[in-house]
Amino acid sequence: MAELDSWEDSVDDEQPAAPAAKAAAPKPMGFSFNPNASTFSFSPGASSFVPVPAAPAPAAPPAVDSVPVEPTTDIPAAEAPAAEPAPSQEIPAPVEAEQHVEAAPTDSVEVTEQAAVKSAPEPKAVEKATEAVKSMSVDPKEKKTKEKPPLETLEDQRDHMNIVFIGHVDAGKSTIGGQILYLTGGVDERTIQKYEKEAKDKNRESWYMAYIMDTNEEERAKGKTVECGRASFETSKKRYTILDAPGHKNYVPNMINGTAQADVGVLVISARKGEFETGFEKGGQTREHAQLAKTLGVAKLVVVVNKMDSVEWEQARFDEVVTKLSPFLKSCGYNVKKDVTFCPISGLTGAGIRDRVTTENAPWYGKESVFEVLDNMDPQDRPHDKPFRMPVLDKFRDMGTIIMGKSEAGIVRRGDNLVIMPNKTPIKVVTVYRDAEEVPHAMPGENIRLRVTGVEEEELSTGFVVCDGEDHCKPGVTVVDAQLAITELLDHKSLFTAGYKAVMHVHTATEEVEVVRLLCQIDPKTKKPKQQKPAFVKQGSLVICRIKVAQSIALEKFEDYPQLGRFTLRDEGKTIAIGKIVGIPEKKKAGDSETS
Repeated sequence: MAELDSWEDSVDDEQPAAPAAKAAAPKPMGFSFNPNASTFSFSPGASSFVPVPAAPAPAAPPAVDSVPVEPTTDIPAAEAPAAEPAPSQEIPAPVEAEQHVEAAPTDSVEVTEQAAVKSAPEPKAVEKATEAVKSMSVDPKEKKTKEKPPLETLEDQRDHMNIVFIGHVDAGKSTIGGQILYLTGGVDERTIQKYEKEAKDKNRESWYMAYIMDTNEEERAKGKTVECGRASFETSKKRYTILDAPGHKNYVPNMINGTAQADVGVLVISARKGEFETGFEKGGQTREHAQLAKTLGVAKLVVVVNKMDSVEWEQARFDEVVTKLSPFLKSCGYNVKKDVTFCPISGLTGAGIRDRVTTENAPWYGKESVFEVLDNMDPQDRPHDKPFRMPVLDKFRDMGTIIMGKSEAGIVRRGDNLVIMPNKTPIKVVTVYRDAEEVPHAMPGENIRLRVTGVEEEELSTGFVVCDGEDHCKPGVTVVDAQLAITELLDHKSLFTAGYKAVMHVHTATEEVEVVRLLCQIDPKTKKPKQQKPAFVKQGSLVICRIKVAQSIALEKFEDYPQLGRFTLRDEGKTIAIGKIVGIPEKKKAGDSETS
C-alpha cells in the first residue's frame, strides 16, 4: 500500500472499493458516497485514482456501505470479495490504485469506523448552529417592550395646566372662576344677564359671577361650593382647566380630590377687614388648604389678594397680607421667592386678572396680571417615558364605559391594552378624549376621558388606577411603609401611637387605615434616624411607620410616581399628618411577617 498523507486520504481513496460487492445494480463509476459522512476535501498530496468497473457476481451480498458503523455479521469484512483491476489499453491503472484495491478487503473495518467518525458533526458546526438558533429566538424581556407606532402630530401643541382655586370660604373663588370664563369668552353676555337677574331676586347681587361655576341649586342657595367645579379656558400660550375647590371645612375631602389633579394652586385671600384674619387664624381653611396643596403635589402657588376694591386698593393692606402669609407658606415647604407670586385683584370687576391693574387703582404695583403669571410659568415636567398611570376620578356610561381622570404618567393611545388596578381587570381603549375633543393619543398631565371595553361601569370605583397592560401597579397592596409629618393632633388624642386609626386620602382614593407600628423617628433638622421603634410621637414629629389599609388599594412608591405615593391622614374632620410612601412590603407568607 502506498504511503498516505493523512487519514482523510485513506478514506477518500478506499471509499470506491465498497461498490465492488454490489452485483445487482452496479454503478457506472463504481463508487458511492456514504450518506452519513460529513463533507470532505481532497488532499493535494494524495495519489491519483482511477475507478474500476465492478465484476458481476451470481448473488448480491449486503453492501458494506449500508452498514453505518459496524461491519455486517453475515459476510465478514475479511472475506469480502476483492475487486480485481480490469485490463484497459487506453488508460492503464496505476500501481498505487491496484495496491489500494487489494488492500480494501483487509482494511474495510477500519474504513467503516473512519467513515463513522467523519459522520459525527464537528464541534464548530454545532456552535454555529446554536448561535444561529439563538439569533432567531426572541428574548422574553424584548417581547414585553413592543415598539409602539410613532405619535401623530396633534393640531393643538400648547401646554396644558390644571389650576385649582383654594382658600377660606367666601374668599371669592367661584366668582374669580366665573370672571375668567367671562373674560375669555366661555360665557356669553345673555347668560351673564340671566345670572345677574337670578342673583338679584335672591338679594345676592354680587353672587352672579359665582353662578357660572356653582351650577346646582344647593350651591346657589347657600352661596357655598360643595362639589369641585370644573371648566376650561385658553390663552395664546396655554390651555387651562379650572378646578373650583370648596372652601368650607365640611367639604375638605372634595377639595382634596380636586387639588390632587392640579399643577398650580391659586390661593384666594380676602382683603376685607376681618375676613383674612378669620381664614388665617387657627382652624381657618387658608392654613389647611395651603398645607394640603403642598402635600398633594402643587409646586407653584399664586396668591391672589381678592376684593382689593373694597379696601380702595390700599398698599398697606396688601403688604400686611404678604408679610403674614410668607413665613407660613415657607413653613409649608414653599420657596416664597421662586414658587410663590402675590397679585392684587378684584374678582367682581375683573381688574388684575386678564389685564394688569391700572395705575389709577394701584400705582404702587405695576407688575404682571394673573394671566401673565400663569403663561410665563415654565412648562411642567411630565414623565412621558414611564408606563401609563391614571387614577379614576369618575365613570359613566355613554355608548360604552367612559373613565375620567388625569393622566399622571405615560402616554395612552387609541387601541392600547390596559389594566385596572387593584382588580387586575384587562381593558382596551377604543377612544381617547382630551376635554371634549377626540384625539389619537394623550400626553401626561392631561384631563382625559377613555372609552373602553372589557369592563362595566358598576365594576369601577373612584380611586382605582388605570395602568399599562404590561407594567402595572403592585397588586394586593394592603400594607405600606410611610414617612409621616405629624402636623396637628386632636386635643383628646395628643399622642400618635401604634393602633391610631385615621382616613387616608391618596390621589383619588379614600381609605380607612390603621398604624401597625412605629418603625423609626427622624430628626427634622438632620433628616437622620433619631430613635428606633419609638412607643409614641407627638405633634411636629417626623416618623416612619407601617400602615395597614382596610382593603386592597392601588399605590406606588413616592420615588417612582410622586402623585400616587403622597397622601394625607385626617381624623374627625382635621388633617393630622401628611406623608409619602417609602416602601411596599412583600405579602405576608405563612409564619413570616411582612418584609420590605
